[in-house]
Amino acid sequence: MTDRIYIQPLTLVSGPQAVEGDALRLAGSMVFAREIAIVLTRGGEVVQRDVVTPAAMDEAFSRLPDAVLAQAQAQWSNLSRIHAPLQLGERTIRLDQPQIMGILNVTPDSFSDGGKFLDNPAEGQAHAAAMLEAGAALLDIGGESTRPGAPATWEGDEIERILPAVDYCAKMGAAISIDTRRAGTMEAALDAGASLVNDVSALRHDPRSAEVVAASGAPVVLMHAPGAGEDLHDRPGYTNVVFEVFDWLKSARDRAMAAGIAQGRIILDPGIGFGKSLADNLALLNALPLFHALGQPLLLGASRKRMIGALSNEDPVEERLGGSIALALAGMNAGVQLLRVHDVAETVQARNVWRGLRDAALTDFSRLME
Repeated sequence: MTDRIYIQPLTLVSGPQAVEGDALRLAGSMVFAREIAIVLTRGGEVVQRDVVTPAAMDEAFSRLPDAVLAQAQAQWSNLSRIHAPLQLGERTIRLDQPQIMGILNVTPDSFSDGGKFLDNPAEGQAHAAAMLEAGAALLDIGGESTRPGAPATWEGDEIERILPAVDYCAKMGAAISIDTRRAGTMEAALDAGASLVNDVSALRHDPRSAEVVAASGAPVVLMHAPGAGEDLHDRPGYTNVVFEVFDWLKSARDRAMAAGIAQGRIILDPGIGFGKSLADNLALLNALPLFHALGQPLLLGASRKRMIGALSNEDPVEERLGGSIALALAGMNAGVQLLRVHDVAETVQARNVWRGLRDAALTDFSRLME
């Protein structure tokens, strides 16, 4: 049976000075972890679990089987890896604080704003400008709805939908992400001014996608979705959703690298809401710090999703701002670098207040009074 290891940050502190330096800075972010779980599984079952602080990590590693020691050391190193900024066209996106990705859907059937910006390009342009003015670091343009039950979109229709939006966003000087799983759409968008690919199928849907991304040199977001065909929400069931999504994303990253995509250009997304129950989504959100052990920047897309309605008396999609902010803050507290949201101004404000709190926490007032 196969042994696997998972190095999972459990508890957070205001800063290293609060615990005599015995804390880990997560992925170059403003978040510091104190207690770390070292979980050994065998055949999918947990057989050993130690909870230690960074100071005791070497001793804990000495108790691990030799077969997983290299994995453990790699994950431990990855947890503190500082990520270089993303260079998206003329825009530089630093990853030492949470950055906001604004959503621009040009689809007839998106669950949140279907048809609103497709049928009225002037309104789409105004919305894009408002998101940039509010502080969005980049805009994510999508021409296909990936909500459960949505019909597949023909590539030609998708290209026709997204190109005007890419054009007007590029003319504003925006950093642009293209949300697609089709190689032809990626090529068209990248040629028109997009500089990042956000693929909800993790380059599995179209056999040419990995080749296109590798040749372009563009960064790519690889998202977890259990479905392998048209239905990305096809859920086989999970034994341990957190560890299984972790392993899946590791394999997706390795496939992308084998296809010629540089490791420094890969971003990972646990795929909240894609083929996952409410309990699955909550487990992943609570375990987000673990995914830094994969050594890549992380993206969280939970804005206005179905789980918010499930937790709030079935509030409709247009009344999920509070829940969206709560989930964005969960991502910030986990050190997530990119937050994909509909409500940019409100999320930027929440981020700025959160950052103020984190900055202030690095000053240990109790010591100043000694």
